[in-house]
Amino acid sequence: MDYRQLGHSGLKVSSLSFGAGTFGGKGDFFQAWGSTDVQGAKRIIDICLDAGVNLFDTADIYSNGASEEVLGEAMQGKRDQLLISSKATFRFGDGPNNVGSSRYHLIRSCEQSLKRLKTDRIDIYHMHGFDATTPIDETIEALDTLVKTGKVRYIACSNFSGWHLMKSLAISARYGWARYVAHQVYYSLIGREYEWELMPLGIEEKVGALVWSPLGWGRLTGKIRRGQPLPEVSRLHKTAAMGPQVEDEYLYKVVDALDAIAKETGKSVTQIALNWLLQRPTISSLIIGARTEEQLKENLGAVGWNLPPDQIKLLDSASERPRIYPYWHQAQFTERTPLAV
Repeated sequence: MDYRQLGHSGLKVSSLSFGAGTFGGKGDFFQAWGSTDVQGAKRIIDICLDAGVNLFDTADIYSNGASEEVLGEAMQGKRDQLLISSKATFRFGDGPNNVGSSRYHLIRSCEQSLKRLKTDRIDIYHMHGFDATTPIDETIEALDTLVKTGKVRYIACSNFSGWHLMKSLAISARYGWARYVAHQVYYSLIGREYEWELMPLGIEEKVGALVWSPLGWGRLTGKIRRGQPLPEVSRLHKTAAMGPQVEDEYLYKVVDALDAIAKETGKSVTQIALNWLLQRPTISSLIIGARTEEQLKENLGAVGWNLPPDQIKLLDSASERPRIYPYWHQAQFTERTPLAV
């Protein structure tokens, strides 16, 4: 395992981290992800720690708090060996103030997450989405308060647009408050829009990327191919419409390239897809999830080696997509906008 700087911070995170969205399994949506109990979570934590994984990601809304509860129970006695990432902003409970990034909701949500996690601090605290109805300075000041009181170590955002993130960073700089050091984003071989604006922003402002769903919402597991039905056990049966949308022919084109490289290298489709991401700019960590120990161990095999340039070029070509405006226009002016390439 290698360790990478988390954006513009002194924190080192493992290049692969574990997504605990599979813990708990409450509700149809999260049950489709997984339903790992405390004993299963303890085993997964041990496997991850043995492999050098030091970051575990969850959120208050995952299984209506059960993910945090299972993780909190399972990590007892090992808290100082790992880093915890959690999130708030989305609705958690009834009532007009149980949603958003207001000072009221964030401080309350953080304190509730700490109780469920059975810990005194959250190492990386994310805004799960952008709240356009709360002043950004109110959000950042509340987060700065959580950092200064020791309840949170670092702050991050997730699923922000470029201007959401840039304005937040500007406000942090203006008042000397804590700044977002990471952005949790969707990025995969079949979802490369992150490269158009958010990656150049991350490079310029030193914001590290924590990648969710690096296997394209479960489509790059090596089990989906032309002319074959979905495997019997797949979260796509219940959650495909809720995640990133991908045309079948485009997916098959990328999988064909992955299959060709798998034959050359002896690595799995999953490992190749993850390794390609690990060589991209701004990547601090890929958040991998697993319902079984076998899946976890396969994913962990994505580190310790690198795809050669010719295989990266093949994957780049197979997964390339037409850009929307203004990115296709910017890509024509490479003399002065090299990051647009």
